[in-house]
Amino acid sequence: MQTFAHGAALWDVACPRRPSRAAGVSMAGFRVPGLDALRMVPHPAVTLLLDFGEGTSVLDCAAGRQRGSLVAGPGLGSGGAVRARGENVECVQVRLSPVIARAVLGASPADFDGAVVPLDSLWGREASRIRERLADASSWQERFEWTDLLLARRHGAGHPVDPEVARAWHRIAVSRGLARVDGLATEVGWSRKRLWSRFRSQLGLPPKHAAKLVRFDHAAHRLVAGEGAAHVAAATGYADQSHLHRDVRALTGTTPASVADEPFLAVDDIAWPTLDTAAAARVSGRPRVGPRRI
Repeated sequence: MQTFAHGAALWDVACPRRPSRAAGVSMAGFRVPGLDALRMVPHPAVTLLLDFGEGTSVLDCAAGRQRGSLVAGPGLGSGGAVRARGENVECVQVRLSPVIARAVLGASPADFDGAVVPLDSLWGREASRIRERLADASSWQERFEWTDLLLARRHGAGHPVDPEVARAWHRIAVSRGLARVDGLATEVGWSRKRLWSRFRSQLGLPPKHAAKLVRFDHAAHRLVAGEGAAHVAAATGYADQSHLHRDVRALTGTTPASVADEPFLAVDDIAWPTLDTAAAARVSGRPRVGPRRI
């Protein structure tokens, strides 16, 4: 476990020692003594939050207030109107690729219609059993192992998305949102209308918005790594700096400069380490946010 320190934020963060059994699943553990109105920044994944501590996490959003374990589709926090808070929060946060989310959850992200869904309304009594099992675990690694087995079992028993939909998502993801969306239907051998309809119904968002989220996520992490907005805009496929500013404003309700200082993004280098964040830090010359091992 490491300690993440960023401004007033001081969180304990744990990571699994091995990759998930199911491709498209990643997770991290958080212990936060005080969480004060943390802005949720949109991410191109489905969020599964498994709350188990003595405290309770609270998510304030347009639909109202959600407490405890929950599920949210891609783009949680769009518009900057979602805040997380709580005291003595302990949770396992899982990021699910939209391609596998339907199989794992037993419902398409499209069924959420942009809302945050309490886990017990989706999984019933199993949600309570999950909370108890995670609370009883003796270590974070035991929690990760048990959660991974649960998700792998559900994934194996669930219904996969169409191969054409998975291929279109893969093209968007590997291109960092720069794939020509209008050409995806031709690539997979479907009509444009059929791809747009299946993509939206199975992944929870249309291809164009998926590309926008993926591109924004890549750009946002380069901003956090210390790169200037003009350089980030040019490097990540925006027409110009104004285009980047408009997308950031639409997705977060704030500016690129403010996004660069968001704890929700800064913690990623510890909680969800990738080659991209490490490389961006080297390019900018800005040190990574320094964890302390405890």
